[in-house]
Formats: sequence, structure tokens, C-alpha cells
Amino acid sequence: MNYYFWIPIGILVVLLVAALYKRYRLFKNLENAPENKKVIKLTDASFQKITSKGISLIDFWAPWCAPCKILGPTINELADEYGDRMNICKMNVDENRKTSTELKIRGIPTVIIMRDGEIVGHFVGVKPKFVYAKALKELQ
Repeated sequence: MNYYFWIPIGILVVLLVAALYKRYRLFKNLENAPENKKVIKLTDASFQKITSKGISLIDFWAPWCAPCKILGPTINELADEYGDRMNICKMNVDENRKTSTELKIRGIPTVIIMRDGEIVGHFVGVKPKFVYAKALKELQ
């Protein structure tokens, strides 16, 4: 039997296992990410009151959504930078279906930017931090 045939296959298997382990560790660490006290947790009851005045960035997410977990640290960084001047919020779509249905949230993560209760920005999927920061700076 030709052993040279099995060497590339063995290398591919090792690389695949390493990539899967790296992804596993990434998601495991994201689950244990600390909560930022500047991020406002919205509910169906509090949504209108908090977003009706000023500028608000709202992250619509779900606990089972892997891209939402990836976006979480970005939202925390935005809260550190902009949390004193505007509302940086998160809303769990599984627990607050009324608002997410009214706003026609079809995919998560979805980030909506509102000014005085009106939607002025809408992003679906994970975007780099500078995309959100640019949109927020334009509104200030």
C-alpha cells in the first residue's frame, strides 16, 4: 500500500479538527462574555418609552444565534463609546415577539438605529464596528 497517498489526507483531517476546535473555543468564550452595564435591555413594554426620544441603536438577537454572539462584543464596545450620549440597547426576539413582529425583523442579528422613534438605519447580519460607528456619528 502506498503511504504517500495517506499523508495529505491525514494532514487535511488534522487541519479540519484544529479548525473545528478553534470555532468551538470561540463560541464557548462568547457565551461567557461579561454583560456591559451601559447596554439597555429592552422589552416590549419598555421599547416605545426608551426609543421615542433621542438616538437609539437596538440589537435584535436570540440566545441560540451564533452570529448574534459574535456581534455581542461589538455592541458592548459601542456602548462604552456612545452609551453616555445615546441609547445602546439589546432586545431578545424570543422573549419580545410583539416589537420584533411590528418592526418586521426577519433575520437576526438585526441592528436598527432610531432617532426620536423613527428608523434611520437598518443593518441585517454581522457588520464591522466602524459601520455602526459611522452611522451613529452621522446622526450626532
